[in-house]
Amino acid sequence: MTPHRIDVHHHILPPDYVAAVGDARIGPLILSGKTPQWTPAQSIEVMDRHGIATSLTSISAPGLWFGDRRQTRDLGRHCNDYAAAVRRDHPGRFGIFACLPLPDVDACLAEIEYALDVLKADGIGLLTSYGEQYPGDAAFSPVFDELNRRKAVVFFHPTAASCCNCLPGIPAATLEFPFDTTRAITSLLYGGTLARCHDIKFIFSHAGGTMPFLAERIARLASRPEFKAMVPNGVVPELRRLYVDTALSANSFAFKSLLELVTIDKVLFGSDYPFAPEATLKATVDGLAGLNLAPDDLRAIERDNALAILPGLANS
Repeated sequence: MTPHRIDVHHHILPPDYVAAVGDARIGPLILSGKTPQWTPAQSIEVMDRHGIATSLTSISAPGLWFGDRRQTRDLGRHCNDYAAAVRRDHPGRFGIFACLPLPDVDACLAEIEYALDVLKADGIGLLTSYGEQYPGDAAFSPVFDELNRRKAVVFFHPTAASCCNCLPGIPAATLEFPFDTTRAITSLLYGGTLARCHDIKFIFSHAGGTMPFLAERIARLASRPEFKAMVPNGVVPELRRLYVDTALSANSFAFKSLLELVTIDKVLFGSDYPFAPEATLKATVDGLAGLNLAPDDLRAIERDNALAILPGLANS
């Protein structure tokens, strides 16, 4: 298979990150219940088997923040340097969505400069929440204003919210991840960030969580003046600007709702590997092929839409 796909949702597990965070924090979030075994060489073997030319790497949940700002800052810098080394050692195969040390805003501004200007990262990778703070929080406005000034691509990956553990026997990835994605989008929407930061290209994992299904309910909030003031362009037009990926979502149930809200050009191929194992990656590839999309639409999802917002990958 000639590799042509661009995977915008592909994780790395730097050994020092795994050691610092620990399996007790990583494992319970996902279906397997344990930290995935991963190396760059393993990623490349899987990519080759499934026609993936280039993968944009990011740090998955639980991320970097565990209450210690210095540890978060140092761990984020280590992960970004590690991602840059992986890209350097495997030319053309990897891009970088650099992580930021939220909720430390000043440290984030410094890391944006380092990641985008020194490492030449392709974009920024964030989580949907940081403790009890969501991305639309006014405290985070300087971070998004700077990313908007730079016309950055910002990829969001869900995490387990601090507020919710209603079904403790169910891994957070099953329910809480899509719900937290929806909370993050709603936070950005009614915090005014989406309306203010039109030069950021936002990508949300897993077909936008439950956002497509709940879009009309979310839009109803704008009947209240305090919410309407935050969405001067309207709720649905803001939601239709968002990009989403296909990870764990390449099926008719998700796509029927998704394509009622966004157009094909906003859908990007994503695998969630290795947190989603190779069999799940294959199911995403096969699922897209089974949706009876027009050939040009399928190629757009698998490659061309990513190139439109990440032109630096054009030689992939």
